[in-house]
Amino acid sequence: MAVTTTLKLPEALKKRITPLAEAAGKSAHAWMVEALETQAADMEKRRAFVESALLAREEVAKTGRVYRSEDVHAWFLARASGRKAPKPRSYKR
Repeated sequence: MAVTTTLKLPEALKKRITPLAEAAGKSAHAWMVEALETQAADMEKRRAFVESALLAREEVAKTGRVYRSEDVHAWFLARASGRKAPKPRSYKR
């Protein structure tokens, strides 16, 4: 269900949005809703990324297990090119 809200835009921003929305074949309202949805999704992804990084840092601090970047990069490049590759081996710090 949609809810109504009021958003006051600076006139200069509204003037920028209007031609962008027209070029996209959308109303200014639809363009702004899409922009807000995109921004919200991006921020949620960023929050999850940071949370994952902090958990990984805690795990390294707790276990001392790390991977050599060269091994991880080689594994990633092999997998990205469709080749099978053994998983990188972890090391104790």
